[in-house]
Amino acid sequence: MSKLIDVFNQMLRSQAETCESLLEAERRLSETLAFSDFDEIMHLLNLVHENYPLEYPVWAHLVTYRLACLLQPQNAEIRRQAAFWIRYFGPDWDDEADRLEDEARKIEGKYKSH
Repeated sequence: MSKLIDVFNQMLRSQAETCESLLEAERRLSETLAFSDFDEIMHLLNLVHENYPLEYPVWAHLVTYRLACLLQPQNAEIRRQAAFWIRYFGPDWDDEADRLEDEARKIEGKYKSH
């Protein structure tokens, strides 16, 4: 199991504990996430979406997808996934989801024309 998944599981367990333990677990998650590679991040996102979509905090979804998009700037599919999950949590970020979908279309257009 990857370190990122271990830290995520610790965060899930800490949700039932004190606020301090949850804050510490979230800090560890954000630090570990910052130094994870794209494949580790996608593994985490797949695990979250299949088993814990509501337990993974909205801020973590946003940051995780932002990092994935930065790590794979020419990946149209990751932008579509990010847009889907941003919309999933409500209309507050619809403009950002629209932007990500536009970027995905531009990326695909760029590669289809070559």
